[in-house]
Amino acid sequence: MSESLPPSALFSHSLAKASQAYNLPTIDDETQGLIRSSLNDLKTLQNRILGLSLFSPNESLEDISTRNLVFLSVPYVAGELQNRLKATERPRRLLVLDQSRKLYQAFVSTLGQYNIVPADERELHEKSPTSIVAPGKRRELKIKQYQKEKELRTKIEVVQKRRGQKPDDSGSSDYDLISSLLPSTQSTTSSAEVEDDEEDSRTDEILREATVLLLRMLYGQAQGHLESLRQEEELLKLAPPAPEDLPVPEDSRTREQQTQEDMWRLDPPIASGGPDGKGPLMDSSGKPLRPFTILSSEAAARSRLQAQVFRPDHNLPTMTIDEYLDIEKQRGNILTGGGPASQNAPTSKEQLAIEAEMEGTTKGEEKSEQKRQQEEKWAQYTDANARGAGNTMNRG
Repeated sequence: MSESLPPSALFSHSLAKASQAYNLPTIDDETQGLIRSSLNDLKTLQNRILGLSLFSPNESLEDISTRNLVFLSVPYVAGELQNRLKATERPRRLLVLDQSRKLYQAFVSTLGQYNIVPADERELHEKSPTSIVAPGKRRELKIKQYQKEKELRTKIEVVQKRRGQKPDDSGSSDYDLISSLLPSTQSTTSSAEVEDDEEDSRTDEILREATVLLLRMLYGQAQGHLESLRQEEELLKLAPPAPEDLPVPEDSRTREQQTQEDMWRLDPPIASGGPDGKGPLMDSSGKPLRPFTILSSEAAARSRLQAQVFRPDHNLPTMTIDEYLDIEKQRGNILTGGGPASQNAPTSKEQLAIEAEMEGTTKGEEKSEQKRQQEEKWAQYTDANARGAGNTMNRG
């Protein structure tokens, strides 16, 4: 039945099933049936598009007719549905993610080929929030991407009103939005599938503007989905293998329990050699049977270890106090100055008064002007603040 439908009707039929499954639980059999049926229609539609040669890499955006422009969103819809396929096993889920990623990448590549998305939007959506370390900048990038998507969605609603369509926000999805931009199919002949609709130029211009805005919005969403797929794929690859639910024999559980008890005992179990320490050091599997100490076979090393037995129980100093102070002085950790010389040195105010008295020199005039400004500021401060005004102590 799907083979006999024109491309627009086939795409509309697929989008209707995708929209029906949009608000249903993904794991339900009914949802999976709708998704698989919609995917089959999209595969048939893609083969029809290739057979009719609706798009060519040698064309530009202006060469694509308005009624065919909406079919550029087919890989995006297929990627959305492919990502919702049920996959409980990790290898199967990785395969689903890989196929969905290829569809999103094909959609993004096609829009880039026809230069549908402006450069500033491409730069905004190509940035990955996970690659930004600063939380503030990462949040700012997400806000900008959300605002751009909201701006495009608002423009699409405005264009819909100009076309006489009323936007429906009651549970509608992007599938319904794509379906509203499909050309009407009043004829079922193959020649009518590729010819332009008999609409006036004004209606065609409005429809083309809405379709381009829709593709730009889907471009940003596709970039976000690609980042989510990459993160999920990394988590699946790093996850440990699923444990095998096999029954454990009784003797295995007993040996494992005894091993755990021996591991957490403060005193190791007595070896088969007996408490006197005699007997083999290790068993046939290499497990130690009794405590032992490994010493060097060289006499010099053994003498060095014996000499360390009666050493002090604290670390001895490695430098004198004077050497330590010299090192700290080189590091700048010791303050210098002070004493009588520092006490007899003039203050900054006194030094300014001395330099201001150097008449006939440029430096003296600068210091004199600096002194005058300080005195003027102090006079203004004392006029504005009465003496003792800031003292709030002992006022009852």
